[in-house]
Amino acid sequence: MARLREHYHKKVVPALTKEFGYKNVMAVPMIDKISINIGLGEATQNAKLMDGAVNELAQIAGQKPVITKATKSIAQFKLREGQSIGCMVTLRGDRMYEFFDRLVNVALPRVRDFRGVSTKSFDGRGNYTLGIKDQLIFPEIDYAKVEKTKGMNISITTTARTDAEGVALLKQMGMPFRQ
Repeated sequence: MARLREHYHKKVVPALTKEFGYKNVMAVPMIDKISINIGLGEATQNAKLMDGAVNELAQIAGQKPVITKATKSIAQFKLREGQSIGCMVTLRGDRMYEFFDRLVNVALPRVRDFRGVSTKSFDGRGNYTLGIKDQLIFPEIDYAKVEKTKGMNISITTTARTDAEGVALLKQMGMPFRQ
């Protein structure tokens, strides 16, 4: 069992129940899934970039990513329908908790001039998205093998109904928010 899942059941659930006054354990918000997405517009010119992105995302997430394809052709961007333009992976269960643990305790503190993540990136339904500018903050990535830094979007989907519940949940789980 993941360390963070245990922490969630032992510490987070009672704290949130006390704060929001839930009557039922199932009403307590929890992290549903984490989606990691790398968009590579440059892959239209250079198809080799895609392999690097897929391998790095697989190392970071611990499971094989899905390659996303363009749905429309856009002439200005030299983009054809069906071309590979990114990759994504959705984590659930223990893998999700493992990744969240690594993100909060290892990767985010390695960001230069890190003062915490913004609380403004909630969507109104308690889900949180953050963008990372380069993939080198993850210890799994070998610096020597990286040819180009790639950013990624990490979306944390929760079962919270409001942003206040989402903030409280992620704060209890150890997310370093800016003061």
